[in-house]
Amino acid sequence: MAEREFPGFTLRSSATQDGSRFKALLSSHPTAKGFPSYFTVYDQRSFRDEESARVAAEKALGLVLGVDDEGAPVFADDETGFDDGKAEDALADGELGEESDEERDEDENEDHHHRDA
Repeated sequence: MAEREFPGFTLRSSATQDGSRFKALLSSHPTAKGFPSYFTVYDQRSFRDEESARVAAEKALGLVLGVDDEGAPVFADDETGFDDGKAEDALADGELGEESDEERDEDENEDHHHRDA
């Protein structure tokens, strides 16, 4: 379990069991009076073991930009917490040394054009 301090709140990462699977969880604890609030993160995913869910929750805690007035964690608008699409986007953009289909088509068209000349 990791924790981070924010003005008026302490956020802690943890995991909770949901049936036979586990969910990543952030809890928000007010520094003054009050009860903690709980927020699941990565709602589109569940984890087979508690440790994987805890690791994901710690990663999410590291991505928190701040908390709102009620202690809810605030993330960047485009942040999903998943690296899934990033590798695919990099491949599509040719950043990982691979050419995209469009780049290959352009190269073939240029080669064909030069052969005709």
